[in-house]
Amino acid sequence: MMKPTNEMAVSFLSCSANESFGRAAVAAFAAQLDPTIDELSDIKTAVSEAVTNCIVHAYRDTLGVIYITCKLYEDGRLSIRIRDKGCGIEDVEKAMQPLFTTSENEERAGLGFAVMESFMDKLRVTSKPGKGTTVTMYKTIKRRQAEKNT
Repeated sequence: MMKPTNEMAVSFLSCSANESFGRAAVAAFAAQLDPTIDELSDIKTAVSEAVTNCIVHAYRDTLGVIYITCKLYEDGRLSIRIRDKGCGIEDVEKAMQPLFTTSENEERAGLGFAVMESFMDKLRVTSKPGKGTTVTMYKTIKRRQAEKNT
């Protein structure tokens, strides 16, 4: 595996006010790859979904810590790992099915993983009940040619 050219790590409490902080921190880090507005929007949307899953599902009605690690690679690949030490997911494959939800609250559509998968190039989810969940997402930012002034 290629060594990262840069990386960052941040952690914060799982309160809803911090969802935008997590999204902004990842976006600021990803900005050094010079993504398009659409690419940056995709990253921010996927991160929002992952962090919201931690807040709503992993820690339920308690506060816990959400850990985000980002790495940049020479080939323009960005990896984003979002981890919690919450309740975990018993059946990851089932949880990743669109419309699956454990929430009794009808506001939750069960689309979090589907959204992450659609906005990123690759999504990997690992989890252990009682131990927590790790979501790792990858996005390759294609290098843009410098526009020539003629």
